[in-house]
Amino acid sequence: MKVAVVGATGMVGDVMRTVLEERNFPVTELIPVASERSVGKKITFKNQDYTIISLADAVAAKPDIALFSAGGNTSLEWAPKFAEVGTTVIDNSSAWRMDENKKLIVPEINASELTESDKIIANPNCSTIQMVMALAPLHKAYKIKRIVVSTYQSISGTGVKAVQQLENEMAGIKGEMAYHYPIHKNAIPHCDIFEENGYTKEEMKLVRETQKILNDKTIAITATAVRIPTSGGHSEAVNVEFENDFDLTQVRQLLNETDGVVVQDNTDVNTYPMPLYANGKDDVFVGRIRRDGSQPNTLNLWVVSDNLRKGAATNTVQIAEYLVKENLLKARHIIS
Repeated sequence: MKVAVVGATGMVGDVMRTVLEERNFPVTELIPVASERSVGKKITFKNQDYTIISLADAVAAKPDIALFSAGGNTSLEWAPKFAEVGTTVIDNSSAWRMDENKKLIVPEINASELTESDKIIANPNCSTIQMVMALAPLHKAYKIKRIVVSTYQSISGTGVKAVQQLENEMAGIKGEMAYHYPIHKNAIPHCDIFEENGYTKEEMKLVRETQKILNDKTIAITATAVRIPTSGGHSEAVNVEFENDFDLTQVRQLLNETDGVVVQDNTDVNTYPMPLYANGKDDVFVGRIRRDGSQPNTLNLWVVSDNLRKGAATNTVQIAEYLVKENLLKARHIIS
């Protein structure tokens, strides 16, 4: 199993390598890929050194799987080139998510949609993944009518530059700015760029991707995304209105029975999800489960997950695991 990690030196690429190792994914040859300035450098995987190579050399190596986390432009240009040589690409950027010919996959929800012919597979946005993980079983039981979500997102979602900005500000050091404003002791209601409708791209991802993953364009969704000075883990306040009424005991049971979801909901002892404790874990944590008394059939949830793991790297690797388990990579050998 030849596995390329494209963007191997970035924050998500680094976590991808960690997750591949932790989950003992069957890698016989790792092909680390990064920008030209990193070519020739060494990285370590399973106590073995590997040399970073260029995208062109990686395509020539014809890996079985390529895990992409190198930005949308890189993916648009290079993912098809990998696919042409028979490699199955799992892309972590936004490049392919809303392409009607590409699958947008959260394995616990819709991996069964995948086939051998899917050579470019999209990994959803981090904030979308954790929300749909909590909502998918509830949608199946009660049918979602409308979602109002506010996110409180870690600086790690922006990247290394943002992490450095926070560290500099905490230390009183002037340095390069990832944001228009200081992030230390602040909350910035601006994640990604603004679109013409006044919403940010991050907010619209929550709308469009959720409808695609749950395969239901009738769900009304509105979002506000806020960047906060936490180093890892996104949090979401989710208000969801259903077509049908629900029982809170059954809601908790459905969530408890969902793979990858952990219920932390005991206010008697102040138990609820927080990014401090989700950091470094693969699960999606759900708490503050309560009925919205202002209107019928409406539920409030607090959802937290590590955005670099389940929100990115872990979900990507889980897609790869499903492809291996279901023998959906054999088409590559026919092509080559």
